[in-house]
Amino acid sequence: MMIHEITELAGKNRNRKRVGRGHGSGWGKQAGRGHKGAGSRRGHSTRFQFEGGQMPYFRRMPKFGFSNVNFSTKFWAVNLREIVKHADFADGGSVTPESLVKAGLVRDLSRDIKVLGALDEPLSVKLEVKVNRVTDGARKHIEAAGGSVHETGTRRDKVRGIDRNSEDRTPKNLTKKLRRGKKAD
Repeated sequence: MMIHEITELAGKNRNRKRVGRGHGSGWGKQAGRGHKGAGSRRGHSTRFQFEGGQMPYFRRMPKFGFSNVNFSTKFWAVNLREIVKHADFADGGSVTPESLVKAGLVRDLSRDIKVLGALDEPLSVKLEVKVNRVTDGARKHIEAAGGSVHETGTRRDKVRGIDRNSEDRTPKNLTKKLRRGKKAD
């Protein structure tokens, strides 16, 4: 037979533990507060997560969660200076991701390719550039030399509906996140 089987009220109410009322009570002298130190004084409090100075539990835990760094677009960057210096493009020609890999200016096709506009002297050869991104400076140099630029855009550009070859490069496929803050009509 268990105590809860005798009556529901058995053990429901317990008398308050009166500490500091002499040795006979079992809770005299330090009254359950131990010997000396901050915890034995009145008015002392510690943070609930304090573990006596050892590395706290939340700092021992492995950290994980969401970060936008996984969704950043990584590019292989190539300067116009290096393209023009290379023997394959010294007389002009078509600059594509495949031709850049073949020339050894880009490691592989695992990333999108971006052509940068750094030049030592004005561009004198006619280039037909067809890569993912071209900076405005590079575009200006190529078109001034009589060449043409066609940006294929990145995956993110296609999802957002950005036409990299037009003057207006604002996103056409606005998502809910981009609309946030605007009032509904």
